[in-house]
Amino acid sequence: MPFTHGAACPPSRLAAPRAAATMGEAPEPSSQAPLAVLSKVELRVSCKHLLDRDTLNKSDPCVLLLMQSQGQWVEVDRSEVIKSNLNPVFAKIFTVDYYFEEVQKLRFEVYDSHGHAGIGTHDDDFLGGMECTVGQIVAQKRVTKPLFLKYGKFAGKSTITVISEEISGNNGYVELAFRAKKLDDKDLFSKSDPFLEIYRIDNDRSEQLVYRTEVVKNNLSPIWEPFKVSLNSLCSCEEKRKLRVRKGDGAGAWRGDTPGQRGCRVPQVQWECMNPKYKIKKRNYKNSGVVVLLDLKIHRVYSFLDYIMGGCQIHFTVAIDFTASNGDPRNSCSLHYINPYQPNEYLKALVAVGEICQDYDSDKKFSALGFGARIPPKYEVSHDFAINFNPDNDECEGEPGPAARSCLPKIQLYGPTNVAPIISKVARVAADEERTKEASQYFILLILTDGVVTDMADTREAIVRASYLPMSIIIVGVGNADFTDMQILDGDDGVLRSPRGEPVLRDIVQFVPFREFKNASPTALAKCVLAEVPKQVVEYYSYKAFPPRCPQPDTPDSSLSSPQ
Repeated sequence: MPFTHGAACPPSRLAAPRAAATMGEAPEPSSQAPLAVLSKVELRVSCKHLLDRDTLNKSDPCVLLLMQSQGQWVEVDRSEVIKSNLNPVFAKIFTVDYYFEEVQKLRFEVYDSHGHAGIGTHDDDFLGGMECTVGQIVAQKRVTKPLFLKYGKFAGKSTITVISEEISGNNGYVELAFRAKKLDDKDLFSKSDPFLEIYRIDNDRSEQLVYRTEVVKNNLSPIWEPFKVSLNSLCSCEEKRKLRVRKGDGAGAWRGDTPGQRGCRVPQVQWECMNPKYKIKKRNYKNSGVVVLLDLKIHRVYSFLDYIMGGCQIHFTVAIDFTASNGDPRNSCSLHYINPYQPNEYLKALVAVGEICQDYDSDKKFSALGFGARIPPKYEVSHDFAINFNPDNDECEGEPGPAARSCLPKIQLYGPTNVAPIISKVARVAADEERTKEASQYFILLILTDGVVTDMADTREAIVRASYLPMSIIIVGVGNADFTDMQILDGDDGVLRSPRGEPVLRDIVQFVPFREFKNASPTALAKCVLAEVPKQVVEYYSYKAFPPRCPQPDTPDSSLSSPQ
């Protein structure tokens, strides 16, 4: 399809504004707390070597951001116009909602604005466009691609760079504990009743109350109860932001910086509590006591995008059922029948899920396995064979559908429907990854089967073992079989246990019958089966206490494909 510019649809409503940070004490952390799948992502745009369309001076570029909705391109937002600049860095920050389970197609269009007419009219010169997905941008964090004119023609040496950053609503919490010594006595008939107030100093130098401790009655050397405050409330997630702490009962104030040490305790430090009036009036005034920080510990709460933008790759493996119950592939009634005009259910499910996952794997290669067939050369039954028949490298370039089709004439559909060997095979690779103790690779196994598994006990055992590893399992039931017994693997109605009674560490299995999505778009299936993956990724790395990796140095995207 040739690249065309100018959005035909009216601009959509802009993304909802970022929610204000909640002040006050942080909620008690819980591994069972629901995790929001939706994130908001900021996109920053710059260009280089733009075409010069003006005769007397350089182009005045502006960028339009469009998103595909129901097959149409809809304008989301646009940047400012930068005068006479062929290498613009736009101040405008685009904000988009991010969903892992969707293919969110974006188009960036660059125009030379003439000022007297609106962007998108025939008076503006089109400088080039680029298409990509939100998933590609967040997975690479920085995407640089060439700009194309109409009909796939390069716009000279023009390039566009898009940098992404997650808008984090919750980046963790801080545990704090304070005490004071030798405070001034402000009461006539008893000792003071001190308390502390912590204020955040904002960029405009205003002060925002974050937390107030309890009052300790009749005590000049109080010890306050430890408390928790969210990083958002305390310092807007900026560990070097200054704080001010005031002591109640009028003994003055002290202030200091937040120690910026992640997840570790700091030695006790103390500050003098100063009363400005006493400092002026009393010649030998030293202080009104000291406040001591007994303990500070920062607990990070990482999001799915923290791991993805830190370089975590999603490796996708598909396992296809080649048992005889699928029917003879040469027969049009077979679930494996290759219709030249319409893909079968296996291929539809494979494409729907694979299209999402490919954005998060840098080499764009999928592992493709089969089970339940007799395979060459000895035609023995195998339940974990590579469909390219290369035991040393089971990966396929791009979408594995063609490899699945070419595999069919070479095998004999047989049985039974055993999936435990496939789960165990992927689990062994995931176990090797776990030993690196880094959040570098997470595994998704998609099992496509036409019936209830026959090795249920072994499958339950394999899933329990896999729940301790960086992997998730998606099972799609193809055809019209009764899949009632497969629901037990999902764990939504109760905790899945091994035959010995051991529960799964995490719920890592999602099962759906394809027939429930037969008349829906492929995106509906992907949304259903992949919606839980971000939560499962975060749960695993949180359990292991693996932080996101440090992002690697930015490298331009070498892809030179024109927009489709």
